[in-house]
Amino acid sequence: MVELSELRHRTEHVNGIELHAVELGSGPLVLLVHGFPESWYSWRYQLPALAEAGYRAVALDVRGYGGSSAPAAIEDYRMLRHVADNVALVRALGEEEAVIIGHDWGAPIAWASARLRPDVFRAVAGLSVPFSPAGPTRPTDAFAAMGGEEEFYISYFQQPGRAEAEIGADVRGWLLGMYYTASGEGVRAAKQAGLGPSALIAPGGRMCDRFVHPDELSAWLTEADLDFYVGEFERSGFTGPLNRYRNVDRDWEDLSVWGHAPIPVPALFVGGSLDGPTQWGSKAIDRFERTLPHLRRSEILPGCGHWVQQERPDEVNALLLEFLQGL
Repeated sequence: MVELSELRHRTEHVNGIELHAVELGSGPLVLLVHGFPESWYSWRYQLPALAEAGYRAVALDVRGYGGSSAPAAIEDYRMLRHVADNVALVRALGEEEAVIIGHDWGAPIAWASARLRPDVFRAVAGLSVPFSPAGPTRPTDAFAAMGGEEEFYISYFQQPGRAEAEIGADVRGWLLGMYYTASGEGVRAAKQAGLGPSALIAPGGRMCDRFVHPDELSAWLTEADLDFYVGEFERSGFTGPLNRYRNVDRDWEDLSVWGHAPIPVPALFVGGSLDGPTQWGSKAIDRFERTLPHLRRSEILPGCGHWVQQERPDEVNALLLEFLQGL
């Protein structure tokens, strides 16, 4: 079995920034794109499995994270910038094409990359967040409606500095609460405790007010894992990652030219039955026949929360390899 200790770290200069990535294995390129608040390390269970199966697995730090550059301007985190980063990284790696796989925010980035550049991204897999073309409603208006009398977390993230202040007061505690609360175990614990939805913030409150914390860490998130994430964010901060959320309206405008055009390459979707974005995206999943005409499989893992490839690595690895080997 290939070990994580064999990872090769590299930094490529693309699009005027530095992108840090790690790679393992050789063969057809598979590009792994993480979400919020994560890192290339979110793919620690997939990198060895993909390499062992004969693929060149590359997991990047998305701009704003970890060892990659964090531009100051909010608009530098628009979706088109991320797609351009992915295309340029494939070229910098000496390849012409790749399969792209994304989780959380990495899923929309992966979907958009395959939709806009199917000549580069020959297949796509999205975890947690299903593909959905832009609708008629401005995203910030839609998220405001989702909050109702409270505030949906994406709305809470819009004002620069606001969420940063909350998180920065206790980076380790906030990350632990975020990871656990959104996991399958955390969703069940919050329900048992009678807490309201963690995606909603009460007027005048904080996002962490509805976090639940474990008595002990889960098997998929060890103290060493948490230490790694904390170290990354204490070094790089949260403004870059949060700026991704602050581009939802800009993305809606940028991508409107593609209308309802489907993704023209083979696709896979994997979500968790207890994962908020998968649940909120149920209507998008119902439209896969039109939006993902080359969908090979859509799988919802029972009892799984948001961090699908970390919570259920064996099942996710099996699904990814089945997809890749069928291309």
